[in-house]
Amino acid sequence: MFKKTAISAFATVALMNGVVSAQVNLTAETASPGGATHLSPAHMTEIAGTRGIANIQLAEGQTLTNSIQNVAEGKTDIAATPYILPFLMSRGVGPYGSLGKEKGAELAGNLRAINPFTLGIFFLYAYDAKNIGGWDDLKGRKIYNGPPRGGALTNARSMIQIVAGLKDGDDYEGLQVNWGQGTTLVTSGEPDAIVLPELFPGSRLTSVTAAGKMTGWSMPKAAYESEAMQKYMQAPGSSPVTMDMATLRETMGADWTFISEDGTFRAFATIGGNVVHKDMNEQLVYDLVAAYVDTLENLKAKAPYGDTVGFDMPMQGMCGANPIKYHPGAARAWTDAGYVIEECALDK
Repeated sequence: MFKKTAISAFATVALMNGVVSAQVNLTAETASPGGATHLSPAHMTEIAGTRGIANIQLAEGQTLTNSIQNVAEGKTDIAATPYILPFLMSRGVGPYGSLGKEKGAELAGNLRAINPFTLGIFFLYAYDAKNIGGWDDLKGRKIYNGPPRGGALTNARSMIQIVAGLKDGDDYEGLQVNWGQGTTLVTSGEPDAIVLPELFPGSRLTSVTAAGKMTGWSMPKAAYESEAMQKYMQAPGSSPVTMDMATLRETMGADWTFISEDGTFRAFATIGGNVVHKDMNEQLVYDLVAAYVDTLENLKAKAPYGDTVGFDMPMQGMCGANPIKYHPGAARAWTDAGYVIEECALDK
C-alpha cells in the first residue's frame, strides 16, 4: 500500500470536514491487472484525473482483505472488494477473526459502496495434459485455489467442499499465491487443477492456454441444486450463474473444452465493488461516480468481458445479508443518471 503524502493526508482531513478543493489527492487499492476488480478503479483513476476531479494514486496487486480494512480505518480512500469481505468483517470472523465481533462490526460500519462489478465466475479447470476427470477426480491433487488470504480463497475452498466433499489440507493440497503470480503458477504445471473466479473471456484464461489446451467443468447439476449450494450462493457477494454451453464454447474458442451433463454450464459468481469511508465528502463522491457512470460505455470497451461483469448494474449484490449500503453521493450520482437504487441499499 502506498502511504499518503503530507498533501494527500491534508486532503483527506479536509474531506472529512466537508471541504473540497478543485482537485484533491486520494489513494486507492485493488488487485493485479487482468479483471474487472482492477479495470474499474483504474478507469475511475483515469477519468477522475482527466476531468480534474481528483488525483488518485492506485496501488495494484493488493490483498483486498487488508485493503478494505485500510479504508475502514481511514488509511486508504478507495478499495475494491468482493462483498463477502465486509460481511465477514462485520461479524469478526474468517480473515477478520483477530478483530473480534465488536471491532469488526465497527469497522465494517465505516464502509460505503460507490459502484459494482463481477469479480469472476468460479469453476474448475485444468490442462488436458493433466488427465483430470472432473470434480470426482480431485482427491489427493494439487489445486490452485486463490491468494494466501481473502474472499476468493474462502469461496474456492467452499465450492470444492460442497461439490466434491474435499477439504483443503486434508483431502487435497491447496496452492496459494498472490494474483500477480497466478498465471506463472498455472503455466508452470505445478497445479493439477485450478478453481478460481474467472471472466469469459478473461486475460488469465487467455494467457494460460499458451501453454496448452484446457478443459473446464460445469458444477454438476445435483450439486448446483443441492440445499447446501443454493444456500451458499445466497451469501453476500455471491450469485448463481448459468450459461449456454454452445455460447460459452464459441466465446472461448478452440483452446477450450467445456463439460456438462446437459447443455447448461453452472457455476456461481463473486459480486463486489469499490468502497469508500462513510465520511468521504458527499460532493466529491458524487463527482467521482457521476464521471464514472457518464463514461461506462468507454469502460466496457476497454476489455472483451466489459459487457458481462455488471458495470452498469448498481443493485448487483446489494441488500439481503450484504451489510454495505451506497454512499449518499454515489446513490445520488446513479439515480441522477437514471438508474434505480432500491431503498434497502440506501444509507439512511
